[in-house]
Amino acid sequence: MSNSKRIVLTDLAESDRFQILIDAVKDYAIYLLDADGYVATWNTGAERFKGYSADEIIGRHFSTFYTEEDKAVGLPGRALATAAREGRFEAEGWRIRKDGTRFWTHVVIDPVYDESDDVIGYAKITRDISEKKAVDEELLASERKFKLLVQGVKDYAIYLLDPNGLVTNWNAGAQSIKGYSEKEIVGRHFSIFYTEEDRAKGKPAIALETAILEGRFEGEAERVRRSGERFWAHVLIDPIHDETGKLVGFAKVTRDITERRKAQEELERSREALAQAQKLEALGRLTGGVAHDFNNLLTVIRVSIDFLQREDLTKERQARYVKAIADTTSRATALTGQLLAFARRQPLAPEVFEVGARIRGLNEIVKTTLGGLVEMEVIVSSEVFIVADPSQFDTAVLNMAVNARDAMPTGGRLSIAVTAVDAIPAVRGHSGARGDFVLVSITDTGTGMDEATLTRIFEPFFTTKEVDKGTGLGLSQVYGFAKQSGGEIDATSELGAGTTFKLYLPSSTRRVEAAEQKPRQSAAALAQLSILVVEDNQAVGSFAAELLAELGHSVRWVGDAQSALELLRSHGEHYDLLFSDVVMPGMTGLELAQVAKAEFPDLEVVLTSGYSHVLANGGTYGFTLLKKPYSVEGLLGALRGRLPLP
Repeated sequence: MSNSKRIVLTDLAESDRFQILIDAVKDYAIYLLDADGYVATWNTGAERFKGYSADEIIGRHFSTFYTEEDKAVGLPGRALATAAREGRFEAEGWRIRKDGTRFWTHVVIDPVYDESDDVIGYAKITRDISEKKAVDEELLASERKFKLLVQGVKDYAIYLLDPNGLVTNWNAGAQSIKGYSEKEIVGRHFSIFYTEEDRAKGKPAIALETAILEGRFEGEAERVRRSGERFWAHVLIDPIHDETGKLVGFAKVTRDITERRKAQEELERSREALAQAQKLEALGRLTGGVAHDFNNLLTVIRVSIDFLQREDLTKERQARYVKAIADTTSRATALTGQLLAFARRQPLAPEVFEVGARIRGLNEIVKTTLGGLVEMEVIVSSEVFIVADPSQFDTAVLNMAVNARDAMPTGGRLSIAVTAVDAIPAVRGHSGARGDFVLVSITDTGTGMDEATLTRIFEPFFTTKEVDKGTGLGLSQVYGFAKQSGGEIDATSELGAGTTFKLYLPSSTRRVEAAEQKPRQSAAALAQLSILVVEDNQAVGSFAAELLAELGHSVRWVGDAQSALELLRSHGEHYDLLFSDVVMPGMTGLELAQVAKAEFPDLEVVLTSGYSHVLANGGTYGFTLLKKPYSVEGLLGALRGRLPLP
């Protein structure tokens, strides 16, 4: 333990205490100059960063610390003169250490007065801020580089907005894109770049609000240049907050995307033109296929009619040509049905039925179609029900079976499997769908197909068969039936390994009871009826009226729905049945049927049509539909279905 006496600061004289305080400050050079600028005192801080001891510097002029260039312009003398005149001198500048190295200082000089207010010296405080200057210079250099970067960007308008949306700075890209110079635009509201209609809708304010609420606003829209010209812009707006979270403005980046948008629009036009060309090509194939097949059918009919007109024709040959006309008419009807099925324009009559039972009911006809060289198996995992048109379902299954048979000319195996699934997969670029479906898979061990063929098999009149071997519409019918029924059709194949068709149809949880079998009735079983025929085509109307009259009924024929309503409203009690075409100018037959049934509940209705988009899209609304061309037996069947027997 030291025996030296402890110094008590309060026991020292005030001047001694002050000197101890000054010497204790290490980060500041604190010293006195006399009235002429010579060093009179020196503290520890001054010695630490200027390098001189008190003995070395006291009595020397303070200009010793200045650079030669500052001394050459008289800066030390001006500093003292400013302090004496203004009561204070403050500045930053380079100073020189004892070892000759430079350092950056912050200097404060205050004059010292005597009792008479005469300057007797100067108090000088100097701080070494070299590190601070280096940081400031680095920051300034960074800011300069950033400004050069921003100003150097010509393809983007980059600028700041204040919290109210006023422009606070402007880069060269902004001037290039928008046309305003910095002097013209700084201080103006950024809504000046918006179109009149967007300003009327409050779009500028919405953009800033979105940026604040969501942290970012991004969009594409038309903007207006200084010249009034409109251009398409891609816009980003980001809010800027200070360290306390306060909104201080927005950073806004705008890019002129007019050329890109024009290119996109041109690409879209090219795509539309290509799609239109493809449609026209498909239409050409369809028209050619229809013309080819119908010309074949018409040839049979025309030749048969020519022979029937010969007087020397025997009864046997007459019967043969009449049968040829009837068979050809049936083929023409089937061809039309396949076309409508592909186009998804056929009026369907959906019912709930059990799939396995329906397929087992087709066993014999499918086996007959396949021939003796092809084995067949049916695999039904469980009893499942679907909602579909049963006759169209049968046709679809038969069409796929025929396609499989043709792929196995030397024999093979055909498997039909029925399973319940919970989704339709994505097919041919279409998205899939979740739900309850029934999958009917038809797999053959035939020749298979390559990828190019597989992509075209559902096109109308596309076929790999020889000329006059099939219409090329069988798989098109399956496609149209599946899509119109709310399902899908897919196919997978490999050359030499066979093909699998997958038909997806909506399932039903509702079971059905076996329908009661009604005995067929002959034409004679129908009582004489009073029938109102509505048909705008004169040839068809007169033929229908004559046909019904030949069958023993009382018939009135009118050419439009309005005339039919007038007759019904004046003599409605005289008619048992309304027999109307669907497609007519003005009010359609379906609309007529709905109005007539509402006003005359006891009136029975039968509609007839070769094709109607109204029926295809909405169904028959419960009315009986007789498809054109119809036969006498078909007409009698429609009448029996709607009227009580005698």
